[in-house]
Amino acid sequence: MQHPDIIQLMKEKAEAVQAVVSKIIRIEDAFHYTVDLTRKQGGQTVVATGLKTKERDLLRKQCQTAGLKLLEFPLRPYADEIHTALTPVDWGIAETGTLVLDSTPEDVRIATTLAETHVAVLPASKIKPDSAGIENELNVILKTDASLYYAFITGASRTADIERVLAIGVHGPQELHILIMEEYQE
Repeated sequence: MQHPDIIQLMKEKAEAVQAVVSKIIRIEDAFHYTVDLTRKQGGQTVVATGLKTKERDLLRKQCQTAGLKLLEFPLRPYADEIHTALTPVDWGIAETGTLVLDSTPEDVRIATTLAETHVAVLPASKIKPDSAGIENELNVILKTDASLYYAFITGASRTADIERVLAIGVHGPQELHILIMEEYQE
């Protein structure tokens, strides 16, 4: 399957489970998207995991300019204040629109399960056609001696009760936004 075909399949399958999918070029585009989305939704706070210091400083500036607060780690004291979580993800599985994220650090689990909105940054090169596409990577992870936690995220949180009444956001974010980042050469 060609690279553009995998990206298109990822987009279609993720949108089929009510994820919002957009393409970006740089990580800075993800910051703009996250800040704009949070303001549009009336949120007050943003949390970001997995960023370099320089990236975090840039996001902090954008949040301050927009009147938003970038929450600091550890996140436990802010558990009930998180509006938007911005996280880079490790892989995407195109056939199901699933994101795979190393959630070993508690702050990542707090951010991705307690936020009202989750914005995930997925490098296009990390999209695999199917779950077998990450088999080698998962085997390496499973052979380590460490206790690790990987989350497989498909769409926003949803559940249905015995009467089949669908509820969104009961066990996690109400919205999932996936930003597919096309890598570029400088």
